[in-house]
Amino acid sequence: MSSYNAAIIAEFRANEGRVGGNFAGAPLLLLTSSGAKSGRPSTSPMMYLAEGDRWLVFASNAGAPTNPAWYHNLRANPDAVIEVGSETVEVTATVTEGAERDRIYAEQARLYPGFGEYQEKTTRVIPVVALERRAG
Repeated sequence: MSSYNAAIIAEFRANEGRVGGNFAGAPLLLLTSSGAKSGRPSTSPMMYLAEGDRWLVFASNAGAPTNPAWYHNLRANPDAVIEVGSETVEVTATVTEGAERDRIYAEQARLYPGFGEYQEKTTRVIPVVALERRAG
């Protein structure tokens, strides 16, 4: 894990989900997924969009030509854990498609224009992943 992400994760956990810097005031969660090949847990901080009883996350990778590792992990192992504020939630990931994906991404780009810039920087369609609380 990069030292940048490690610092965000530590700050998030120390302050019940609140962080400063680039993410100050933004809706942020921590996603812990299992490695697609290794099976080892990995935690990534990311912005989300709340919609009903699900959290929507964006595999933007800052507009890079490839999807982030956490996206590949969720495709292989859709059961994950998120931390939102001071709550820890077991979730299942589902990749949205078509008009639903487009609607959600457009809303995120409206709220946070950087997401529109990320999409413009890449030829891939940036995936939107829905995280829903696991029944249990």
